[in-house]
Amino acid sequence: MAGFQIDAECFYWIQGPEDDPEDLCLHGDVTAVIGDETFSYACTASAAALYLLKSLSRNHIIYEENQMLPCCGFFMIANDTLSEVDIVGCSNGIDWSVIHEDGAVRLVTESGKETVVPMTEYQKEVLRFAGKVEAYYRACAPKILPEDEFDRNGYTAFWNEWRRRTAELS
Repeated sequence: MAGFQIDAECFYWIQGPEDDPEDLCLHGDVTAVIGDETFSYACTASAAALYLLKSLSRNHIIYEENQMLPCCGFFMIANDTLSEVDIVGCSNGIDWSVIHEDGAVRLVTESGKETVVPMTEYQKEVLRFAGKVEAYYRACAPKILPEDEFDRNGYTAFWNEWRRRTAELS
């Protein structure tokens, strides 16, 4: 029985697989295995990776926030210092809880099934997936930042939070 695994079969921009310097949100066909359940979903992989990074240091309760595998993540709201971002999308996606307890995380799926994963294993898998997402961004042309300050700040805060969270674990 698997504990927790997450991967993407392919990544793409909203208009398709061709590089798009103006598209800030990476999509992908993502599959998550939690215990004996498998969830596959075409989601906003960049938002999913950031949500997973956030879940390394805090609980994520199912249905209380955005989905772990969100359909969309088109609205990024930066905090005042551009160090964190909230990503808002539609109500479609796949969600599960991540609850921290004594060196492990308890993952609770929509079906109510629970799987306990040692924190070291969970962290390793999250960082592997996030690294794969980041590598795809790096392989593409540099992004053209939006002229709108609100949108530009959201994207800037996304990467500031991403880098801070991954650096804390190095």
